[in-house]
Amino acid sequence: MDSSKVLFHSRFTDFDISLFATGNDYYVYKKMGSHIMELDGERGTYFAVYAPNAEKLAVVGDFNAWDGSQHMLYSRWDGSGIWEGFVPGVDVGATYKYLILPRNNGRVRMKADPYGVSMEVPPLTGSIVRDISNYSWGDKEWMSTRATRHTIHSPVSVYELHFGSWKRKLEEEARSLTYTEMVDQLVPYITDMGYTHVEFMPLTEFPYEPSWGYQVSGYYAATSRYGKPEELMYLIDRLHQASIGVIMDWVPAHFPSDDFALATFDGSCVYEHPDRRKGYHPDWNTLIFNFGRPEVKCFLISNAFFWMEMYHIDGLRVDAVSSIVFLDYSRNEGEWEPNQYGGRENLEAIQFLQDFNTAMYSTFPGIMTIAEESTSYPMVSRPVFQGGLGFGMKWMMGWMHDTLDYFKREFIYRKFHQNDITFSMVYAFSENFMLALSHDEVVHGKSSMIGKMSGDEWQKFANLRTLYAYMYGHPGTKLSFMGNEFGPYKEWNFTWELEWNLLEHAPHKGLQTLVKDLNQLYRSEKALYFHNFSSQGFEWVDAGDRANSILVYKRQAENGDPHLLVVCNLNVTPHEDYKIALDDKYDYELLLNTDDSLYYGSGYEVFKSYKSKKKEIHGRPYSIDVRIPPLGVLFLKQTNPKKVVAVKAKSNIKTIKKPSKK
Repeated sequence: MDSSKVLFHSRFTDFDISLFATGNDYYVYKKMGSHIMELDGERGTYFAVYAPNAEKLAVVGDFNAWDGSQHMLYSRWDGSGIWEGFVPGVDVGATYKYLILPRNNGRVRMKADPYGVSMEVPPLTGSIVRDISNYSWGDKEWMSTRATRHTIHSPVSVYELHFGSWKRKLEEEARSLTYTEMVDQLVPYITDMGYTHVEFMPLTEFPYEPSWGYQVSGYYAATSRYGKPEELMYLIDRLHQASIGVIMDWVPAHFPSDDFALATFDGSCVYEHPDRRKGYHPDWNTLIFNFGRPEVKCFLISNAFFWMEMYHIDGLRVDAVSSIVFLDYSRNEGEWEPNQYGGRENLEAIQFLQDFNTAMYSTFPGIMTIAEESTSYPMVSRPVFQGGLGFGMKWMMGWMHDTLDYFKREFIYRKFHQNDITFSMVYAFSENFMLALSHDEVVHGKSSMIGKMSGDEWQKFANLRTLYAYMYGHPGTKLSFMGNEFGPYKEWNFTWELEWNLLEHAPHKGLQTLVKDLNQLYRSEKALYFHNFSSQGFEWVDAGDRANSILVYKRQAENGDPHLLVVCNLNVTPHEDYKIALDDKYDYELLLNTDDSLYYGSGYEVFKSYKSKKKEIHGRPYSIDVRIPPLGVLFLKQTNPKKVVAVKAKSNIKTIKKPSKK
């Protein structure tokens, strides 16, 4: 068979084409792109690409000296815009691009494969032929039980990680770890620290390092910076075998305008919206997908399916949802056009997100989708059939801003800002919220977490320990960026590794130990997670002690389960005999004290157990006396739980006996 020829071969049925044209082929990645196969006994590669404005289209690469005259693909006769063909002799490892001659004598373009599963190491930009379907997974137990692990009643504590700067090979020019090297470092660390999940900032291919991966050029390609696709699969596999879930950042909001990638792919706006008011992102100088185009919808949802199917990803954190749903996002008056009803909502984008979430949750049991949505757009995490966007969770940005602002305040002023720290409970159950202290909070001049805290060095660490404990006691799932657990002084720098040497010092080691114990407490105490998203799991005991900056609240699970009291002292004054009001004769034991000397606390002596007494306070009949440390949080567990039995009300209606048959 002549390897200089392209043989016509199609993997598409008429039904496939119909699904693609209507935006409903969520497995289109199985046909698009490059695929190793045999045709008439000859091994080679089948190529398929969507380029409706192309006049001619060739596949070029190292197998034909990048000569566009040799391997011309065939345009389908059905008007679908798909070009395809089989090239004999092209095998795994071949580097290629598409050479596209647009209609109307437009500029010739050399493009990477939008559906390519592998790319060259940047700054090179070629696609690479690979067969990634043969990896032998060892995570059967995890995948078969994932749906039972990921319910609304499950604990979720996420470690957000930037792959290139977590740890580095300092002895080898400070290079990033590879996927396989990360296995031996990350898996035991996450296991020891007690996180339930790791979230990777984007691992799809991207050309620009300072974008941290959020400007994607290869949506189907795991970045080759850290190794081959199968090596990323191995990392995920090992995380699953250690019972650690894997979430990946996913970026359907925008893409870069680099000439080798998606921008004006065939001389026309294939992927971006042709109207610049909808198709250009002013914040990042990037392009916005045309969410109303069926073929683009297939590209994106199929991409989400691809990561779930091929890489066993457990969840997608969807970036910049606000910029997707609003037409006027970061635009001044006159720079955007209202929708057909005169509103600012991007109706096509909203429909896309609803279709995406519906497809994901109906196809992959136990997965989660998480929205980074920073506005008050309603019902982000409510079902589509109720009019919501259908996400499983939403980042609680309001809680993050209010909490960080509060902990920056000098202690003398905190009594005037009690509402700042309690306000989150007004809306805490309007969405399925994830409390996130993410990478965005420790970069671009915002200071590291420890740098935000007020006070001297000891007070800064005590503040941060208190903040974390308050976070773990607050309803909602949890996410914290790498390094937050031990308090680096410097802002995060994506070009270098974290300041791991700080763990040689007691304040940082104590903070890390506390986070480890908080994860253990969160996962072991049902009251802290069972009602993550429901008011049934939370009750204020005392939110009004402004003078002392003290909060006391109850966390509870199901009827009959022991509840927890969380006592937060947000100021520097300890209290020897602080009285907490109770509804009933409850007794408690101490589970965790953030001021323990183990955590670099002051070691202020607190009681290990608490007996309630019949003494009315704040209208409640019982109370306990508590010693509360400075800038500390106590977790107290009820030791005498009682199941509340509903009493059947007596009827005032007299029962008339039936007359005897005698």
